[in-house]
Amino acid sequence: MNIKKSIRYLLCVLSGLILAAGWSDFHTGYAAFFGLIPLLLLAEHYRVQTGRVNAPSVFFFSWLGFFIFNLVSTWWIWHSSEAGAIMAIVFNSLFMAIVFWLYYVISRRMGLRTGLWSLVILWLGFEYLHTNWDLSWPWLTLGNAMSGNIRFIQWYEYTGVFGGSLWILIINIFLFLAIRHSLTGEKKNATRWFTASAIMLLIPVSISAILYHQYEEKGDKAEIVVVQPNIDPYNEKFDGMPVAEQLIRFTQLAGEKISDSVNFVVGPETQLPGGMWEESLTEHPHFRFLLDFIKKYPRLTLVTGMSSYREFLPGEPLTPTARKFRDGDGYYESYNTALCFDTAGKPMLYHKSKLVLGVEIMPFPETLGFLGELAIDLGGTSGGLGHSKEPIVFSERSGRFRPAPVICYESVYGEYVTGYIRRGANLIFVITNDGWWGNTPGHRQHLRLSSLRAIETRRSVARSANTGISCFINQRGDIMDPTEYWVPAAVKGTLQANEELTFYVKYGDYIGRAASLLSILVLLYYFSMRLMRRKIM
Repeated sequence: MNIKKSIRYLLCVLSGLILAAGWSDFHTGYAAFFGLIPLLLLAEHYRVQTGRVNAPSVFFFSWLGFFIFNLVSTWWIWHSSEAGAIMAIVFNSLFMAIVFWLYYVISRRMGLRTGLWSLVILWLGFEYLHTNWDLSWPWLTLGNAMSGNIRFIQWYEYTGVFGGSLWILIINIFLFLAIRHSLTGEKKNATRWFTASAIMLLIPVSISAILYHQYEEKGDKAEIVVVQPNIDPYNEKFDGMPVAEQLIRFTQLAGEKISDSVNFVVGPETQLPGGMWEESLTEHPHFRFLLDFIKKYPRLTLVTGMSSYREFLPGEPLTPTARKFRDGDGYYESYNTALCFDTAGKPMLYHKSKLVLGVEIMPFPETLGFLGELAIDLGGTSGGLGHSKEPIVFSERSGRFRPAPVICYESVYGEYVTGYIRRGANLIFVITNDGWWGNTPGHRQHLRLSSLRAIETRRSVARSANTGISCFINQRGDIMDPTEYWVPAAVKGTLQANEELTFYVKYGDYIGRAASLLSILVLLYYFSMRLMRRKIM
């Protein structure tokens, strides 16, 4: 197999564009089944050459392909942070290229079959690591590509998104082998691999279709009003519009939909943006304003977002994100907070735990905590935030409905959301502020990820976005009653509160954990074999 240099560049571009199509607004997640094939053909071109390793060339071309993938899929980050976009796109491409380069060197030394197995294991291990370390950015986990094609992936309730990544990797490899045999004239083997690819595609899709059409919504019914205030995060939210005026807009929109039968009103992230001290929260006039509003409806519970502070008590251990008072000796911590209270006025609080890198937290705060001052300020509470140690489940007065308060970026993390469910949550409330990215694919990609959380947990979702899109999502992942983007709105819907636990809720990212362990073994085996060969030589 010999590929001209100009074609090699074309293959890189093609791979990046096909992969990126999985994150487009056209619901073409199935494009990911073909996205790695051009890069695999390119690597095979170098692998079969005798006497030359060509690892640097493979690394460069794979990085270029993954750079295009990241650029086309997540260019919208630039709207909120130029530096953040550059870091996310360049470094995420680099991490992906390292994995692909490892596949190449292993296949070069140990054969194509071993190399392809190692690619599956190392890629899944990388995705799991990239979901759980301080430089986490799992937005482009391959399984997320299917978020717009929920009828194909109802079995995510058993596997989570890593099952989707495994599926996509296997189909890419099978099709690559089919094309490889076709190019070398081995028609019989090519037919076998094309057939295997079709089977591997159709069986999961068929299972999903059965699950989708046979699934029945479970649980007691809750009436919920979701409010979308539509306050510009750049020019109004944090300094252009008085908080009192923002609250009036919020309550007017909610009041248009509320009735005596409504159980919850859900507001967006940082609906209360000014920064409120948690010790005196119930005395704050903004809290009292909202409390007076919901007292008109005895059954009502309000869940919304706020920026908050908490002062450390004398002698209390300080966290890496503790801040010193400028005019005193004490310390305090800032939070991006979810707030819940009913007509009794006793607040429940949860502090966002999956924080946005570079905005709400800097990496490795235990050793690099001083970098918190360099965090990008997008308004509200930013720069080295504190967090809750574990997911906290809210509840209305009767205890019948128990929502998981998922704040913005947390909805990207499937296993983290299962922590709420294991603690008793029977609904999911996503509160977010997606206006930072403008009317780009970013906020629509974020919306579709909530459908994955609904399928994985079989929990209904109420989603309140400050600037849109707000909606309801049923337990099959169907998006219902979506609002328009950048339009003030409130929608009322009925969701069912499921109590059953899915296989994925019980066992989480078991595929990713297994792949991480196997990745270590693969790398140990590869490097030990290299050492043994050097000693023999």
